[in-house]
Amino acid sequence: MDPGRDHEFAEFVDGRFTALQRFGYLLTGEWHLAEDLVQTALTKVWFHRNSLRSGNALESYTRTVMVNTSTQWWRRKWRGETPTEQLPEAPSHEQYGSVDDRDLLLRALATLPRRTRAALVLRYFEDLPEAEIAQIMGCSVGTVKSSVSRGLAKLREHHLVAAVSAPAQKEG
Repeated sequence: MDPGRDHEFAEFVDGRFTALQRFGYLLTGEWHLAEDLVQTALTKVWFHRNSLRSGNALESYTRTVMVNTSTQWWRRKWRGETPTEQLPEAPSHEQYGSVDDRDLLLRALATLPRRTRAALVLRYFEDLPEAEIAQIMGCSVGTVKSSVSRGLAKLREHHLVAAVSAPAQKEG
């Protein structure tokens, strides 16, 4: 084991955990699943940390592992409707409009196929270039472009394209 790589990995986790957790939340739609996803991905990455060429590859590889793990979990999950999916609409107050918009966006994202959702999250929430998204998702740049295009078309049906197309403010 390389102590330098271990230290580099620890610094990566300390510095990027919040961003990875936010990414996991956007992939899964639930905070507790996002936490599990990040921990699972970091465990997998830790075992392969010495085979990565550089510290810069940690971020990309971790995101790739998160997308793939999320997809695997979703394939195993029962696809029935949960009792809380159709909650009655609460009256909206103007001061809560942005929260309502965010909730509407997250619900609409949850209706998209996993790979389309991942492409949109990586492109518009994580603000990554298409080439890097293609590398993370293990597909061509053309596939990324078509996935993003289909996803935006689907969100247009929900009248949400302006909320997604605006660059997200990065936290952490």
